[in-house]
Amino acid sequence: MRKAGILLPIFSLPNPYGIGTLGKEAYDFIDFLEKSHQTYWQVLPIGPTSYGDSPYQSFSSFAGNPYFIDFDLLRDANLLKNEDYNYLRDESSYIDYSKLYNTRFRTLHIAYNNFKNKDQTAFINFKKNNKYWLHDYCLFMTIKDIHNGSSFLNWEKELIKRDKKAILKIENEYHEQIEFYEFIQYIFDIQWQNLRKYANNKNIQIIGDMPIYTAHDSSDVWAHPEIFQLNEDLVPIKVAGCPPDAFSPLGQLWGNPLYDYHKMKENNYEWWVERARIAHRLFDITRIDHFRGFEAYYTIPYKDTDATRGKWEKGPNTSLFKIIEKEVPGIKIIAENLGFLTPNVDKMLKKLGYPGMKVLEFSYGRNELSGKPFNFEKNNIIYPGTHDNPPIRQWYDELSIDDKNYLKNYLFFKEDYDCGNAVIRDALRSQCDTAIISFIDYLQKNKEARINTPSTLGGNWIIRIVANDLNDELANYIKELTDLYSRY
Repeated sequence: MRKAGILLPIFSLPNPYGIGTLGKEAYDFIDFLEKSHQTYWQVLPIGPTSYGDSPYQSFSSFAGNPYFIDFDLLRDANLLKNEDYNYLRDESSYIDYSKLYNTRFRTLHIAYNNFKNKDQTAFINFKKNNKYWLHDYCLFMTIKDIHNGSSFLNWEKELIKRDKKAILKIENEYHEQIEFYEFIQYIFDIQWQNLRKYANNKNIQIIGDMPIYTAHDSSDVWAHPEIFQLNEDLVPIKVAGCPPDAFSPLGQLWGNPLYDYHKMKENNYEWWVERARIAHRLFDITRIDHFRGFEAYYTIPYKDTDATRGKWEKGPNTSLFKIIEKEVPGIKIIAENLGFLTPNVDKMLKKLGYPGMKVLEFSYGRNELSGKPFNFEKNNIIYPGTHDNPPIRQWYDELSIDDKNYLKNYLFFKEDYDCGNAVIRDALRSQCDTAIISFIDYLQKNKEARINTPSTLGGNWIIRIVANDLNDELANYIKELTDLYSRY
C-alpha cells in the first residue's frame, strides 16, 4: 500500500509556553494530518534531552521528555491553576532550553504536590509495570540534582559504583524527589497514550525514533555498566562515531559508549528487548537510527579528538532482532540504513525484511542511475531530506549553477522557487511504499528552519512552527498531492 506522512518533532509544535507539547496543538496537528490525507506522523526521539539539547543524547533510553508535558492538560486534571504557569508564556520562534531547564520543573513540582492527595492506584501500577527502568532513572536524576547536574563520573565513588548502603541512604533521604521524577514519567505516559489513541482513531500512525546509542551520562550506563565497553572506573574504552568521508574528512566523533554485545548475548539481549518493548508501547512503528551499526560498528579510542583512527568491529547482526521479534511480537521497525554501507549490511536488512530509507538530497548525482527514485525498491521510506539534512530550499541554494540546471532539467521546473515542490513531487510519485516529507519543506522554509546540522553544537533542535502554519490551504494542497500520487 502506498502511504504518505509528515516529519515534525514534538518540540517544533506551536505552544504558548516555549516548546511543543502533548497538548492541544499536538491534537490540532493530528487533525491537520487527517485533512491532508496523511497516514504517518514521524516525531523523532521523545526522551529527556541532556548535553547539547539533542534528542539523540538522552539521560534515558526509556523515559519521556518532561518538557513535552502540557500544562493546560494538567490544569484540566486539577493539578495546576492558570497562575501556576501563565508567567512562563513564551511564543518566540526558537526554543530556549536553558529557560525551560530553569523554570519548567518548578511548575511540575506544584503539580506533583497537588497530586499527592489524589488516588494513587494507577500511579502505583505504572511504577510496577515499568520497574525495569523507572526507579533507576528517577534515582539517577535525583542524584544529579544533588550534584547540581554534574555527570555521574563526578559523584562520590560509592554512588558511581552503586554501593548498596549509599543508594539506600539516598532513597531514604530523597524519597519525595525520586517520586517526583516517577510522577513526571507517569504524567508523560498518560498524555502520550491519550494522544496516540486520538491519532490512531483518526487512522494516523506514529513513527518514533530509537537512537542506536545512549549518552554516557545516562541512567542506562550508570545502572547497567556491565553491558557497555567501560573500564573499572566506568570510563569508556572506545566510543562511537563514523569514519571519514567526502562530507567529513575527519569523520564524526559522537562520543557515545559502545555496547559489549558478548555480555548482552549472555542474557538474551535483555536491555534491548526491554527497550523495544517500551518503543512498541509508545509508537506504531519504530525507526532505529544508524542501523548499519548492528552489522558492524565504528570504534574510536576514547581520548581521540577525531575519528580518523577508528576501526570496524562486528555487531550482533540479525541475532538481536530475532530475539526482539520473539519477545516483542508485532513490533514494526524501519531501518535507518544511510551512510557507508556494505553488501553485508544489505544482506542483513534483506534477511530481516525491514524497510530502509532513501533520501533525495543524496540521490541526484548525474551518473548514478541506481540512486534515482525510479530505481528505488518498494520496501523503502523515501524522504526529500531528513532532520539531519538542510531544508530543500537551503540545499538547492547551495548547489552549483551546473547542478541547479541539471536538476531543473531532470525535475522539469524553471524557477528556483519551484525546486521544493518539484522534489516533494518526485518523492511522492516514486515507487517506494512510503513517502515522508518534512513539514519544514512543505512550508518552503530555508536555512533558518534547519532542524539539525550534524557534528555541530548550538543552534540545533530549536525550530518552532506557528499555529497559522496549520492552515486549510496547505492541508488541501498536501491532500491533492497525496491523492494525485495514490498515497491514500
